[in-house]
Amino acid sequence: MSTQSVEQSVDADLDVAPNRWWALAVVALAQLMVVLDGTVVNIALPDAQRALGMSDTDRQWVVTAYALAFGGLLLLGGRIADYWGRKRTFMVGMVGFALASAIGGIAQNSGELFAARALQGVFGALLAPASLSLLQVTFAEGKERAKAFGVYGAIAGGGAAVGLVLGGLLTEYASWRWCLLVNVPVAAVSIVGAVLVLRESKAEGDARYDVPGAASVSLGLAALVFGFTKASEDGWGSVVTIASLIAAVVLLVVFVLIERSSSHPLLPLHIPLHPTRGGAYLTSLLAGAALLGGLLFLTYYFQITLQYSPLKSGVASLPLTAAVLVMAGVVTPLVTRIGPKPLMVVGPIVAAAGMAYLTQISATTSYVSHVLPSMILIGAGLAMLFVPLSNLALVGVGNHDAGAASALVNATQQVGGALGTALFSTIYSSAVASFLARNGADAVAQGNALVHGYTHAFGWAAAAMLLAAVLAAIFIRAKKEDLPTDALVHVG
Repeated sequence: MSTQSVEQSVDADLDVAPNRWWALAVVALAQLMVVLDGTVVNIALPDAQRALGMSDTDRQWVVTAYALAFGGLLLLGGRIADYWGRKRTFMVGMVGFALASAIGGIAQNSGELFAARALQGVFGALLAPASLSLLQVTFAEGKERAKAFGVYGAIAGGGAAVGLVLGGLLTEYASWRWCLLVNVPVAAVSIVGAVLVLRESKAEGDARYDVPGAASVSLGLAALVFGFTKASEDGWGSVVTIASLIAAVVLLVVFVLIERSSSHPLLPLHIPLHPTRGGAYLTSLLAGAALLGGLLFLTYYFQITLQYSPLKSGVASLPLTAAVLVMAGVVTPLVTRIGPKPLMVVGPIVAAAGMAYLTQISATTSYVSHVLPSMILIGAGLAMLFVPLSNLALVGVGNHDAGAASALVNATQQVGGALGTALFSTIYSSAVASFLARNGADAVAQGNALVHGYTHAFGWAAAAMLLAAVLAAIFIRAKKEDLPTDALVHVG
């Protein structure tokens, strides 16, 4: 496709914001809370499971309920941010997220905890797209915007690992409940900051809501995640699994048909159908699946197989976070020097190499020789992917559709994470059952069977990352000159 320029008018939303770096700090803090909440409870899961009497089958719903509600409602949340006001949506999302976290922190049974996690997802679906679109309208100048998106991308890539560390600290020295309750003071700080430094902005022109589109896509994504989750519990041949997946396909097809004919679509189809943006969303989906699904089984390996305490498990995850942060600093200036495509192709390959090396672990292998180099590779690869990804997903998107495009970035990561968790859980369970059938069910065999299941999950996570690299190579067409500079956005 030949390069064309799409000029955006420099309106009030794109004026240089005097408090823009403080605004970045507020948005980054909120985004960190949302991202790490996808994994902060992972390390606390064994304690929460014992405290609330959850079965092994039900425990994954602590993760899935959050991702299901979050991913299913993000597109609607993005439109609400566009039309109702991004600052207002950000603050309502923050307040609701804090309240849902408090409810989860005092939950007395598994049902209450699942409901609280789903409610967190609902308000996260308001908060996350508002955060990214606030960055877009706050940072109009190219180099500053690259730095801002670099911070955002580092959080997207490293926030999950930060959640593991924080979860370990809180579980060991306080209680698993504080993995949820900690969001309350964090939200309070963010709300005060939002009042002081964020500026309101909203889309101009048509501001009608696409209710049929919102209903069909939300129900379709929910059915898709539910179907994959039930497959991990009941098998792919169960009536509920098949019915859910068929319903998901039908509802998502209906959504596309609605969007094609709507005069005020929830998701204008030109956003995902643009090659570069579409490639960014596909790689985001696969990376979310590999990252969240893979880290969940790494947590189980630490605590169940290696018998690490929650704190030690969190500390053992630190190298991944450190690798993301260090590499993000290296990658951010490279985005505008060599362009985003090389980074988005090489990044998933590096992360896939780390995931693949995890398939070599056993119950007796050394952390230093096997897990540590794997996490460094995964972290470096994620930084190379996520830093340019956040910017590419908004290339050529006008102010009117910023929230919708922002929502799609988060939706692909969250839906990918939910699908990855469910799919890898199925692969893990099948691998464990197959190993025990071949080797018996004594204590040694059971321990080895778990590791066998983990390595199969890591192998599939590596495959997902490699597929992300292939898709990036095919679809990403933007060059360094196509990235936003000042008020001009070039579309490749």
